[in-house]
Amino acid sequence: MNVFRILGDLSHLLAMILLLGKIWRSKCCTGISGKSQILFALVFTTRYLDLFTNFISIYNTVMKVVFLLCAYVTVYMIYGKFQKTFDSENDTFRLEFLLVPVIGLSFLENYSFTPLEILWTFSIYLESVAILPQLFMISKTGEAETITTHYLFFLGLYRALYLANWIRRYQTENFYDQIAVVSGVVQTIFYCDFFYLYVTKGRCCENSVAGTVRYQSIQ
Repeated sequence: MNVFRILGDLSHLLAMILLLGKIWRSKCCTGISGKSQILFALVFTTRYLDLFTNFISIYNTVMKVVFLLCAYVTVYMIYGKFQKTFDSENDTFRLEFLLVPVIGLSFLENYSFTPLEILWTFSIYLESVAILPQLFMISKTGEAETITTHYLFFLGLYRALYLANWIRRYQTENFYDQIAVVSGVVQTIFYCDFFYLYVTKGRCCENSVAGTVRYQSIQ
């Protein structure tokens, strides 16, 4: 395990903690896509089924359990504890547009036609597009709370660090996982596109009272 992998995991964990902390402190989940969080929970569930069959290390096991707990606690807060604050009117991305092709691709392109391997492959493909409902929600409303932007930043950083991790592993171990790398590149592009559209080519006006960042396109 190299430093890029560890930093990537920590960045991923920080993103999830930031989101959970925001919901808990404000008692509100406005601006957060519950559909994206459901997809991430599904990603971790299908990827970490090997918790029951394959022990790699204490670090690996602990991180898997923490990610699963964070994902499901987030979903519970959005659809349970703070459901009245959930902005369902703007969280309208059609999940079947992601799930159907991802399921099909998982059966067509995998390393082994076994249940666990297909589910792992499904999780990799799904993670690459799971953020789309959140990005769609932000593009629809034209704004995002500052903490949500930080959440997206650290998720994007996690993917960028994992790309560096794969490069490092190829150099030192001659290891190359085509499915993970290609899916990771696709996911990183989505985050780059977000920052390009909403930061580089936009005018950002921050409301210091509400902590909201409004994105207005420059014509």
